[in-house]
Amino acid sequence: MFAVIKTGGKQYLVKENDLLKIEKIDRKVGQVFSFDEILLFVDEKNKTVQIGQPLLNNIKVKAKVLEQGRNKKISVIKYKPKVRYRRKKGHRQLYTKVKILEIISK
Repeated sequence: MFAVIKTGGKQYLVKENDLLKIEKIDRKVGQVFSFDEILLFVDEKNKTVQIGQPLLNNIKVKAKVLEQGRNKKISVIKYKPKVRYRRKKGHRQLYTKVKILEIISK
């Protein structure tokens, strides 16, 4: 069984015991929570598919926060030729690493 969740402006296809690096959410390490926005649910055992219009209310995806951190630095460079204009910036995106514990259908 798997589901499609929406968090941080992105969509993720998740199964039980998956590890995900998502946009930072305000949860403490070790905290168990559930995702609210479920877009799709597929149960391969019972051969059922539920599609949200736009969201499903009867499905819960429980997850546990494993780590809060920052990704590797990326360089952002602006350059305009012939006018001696150059700008270099660095950026490190915050992330939350979660483990999907279970997908519950009511």
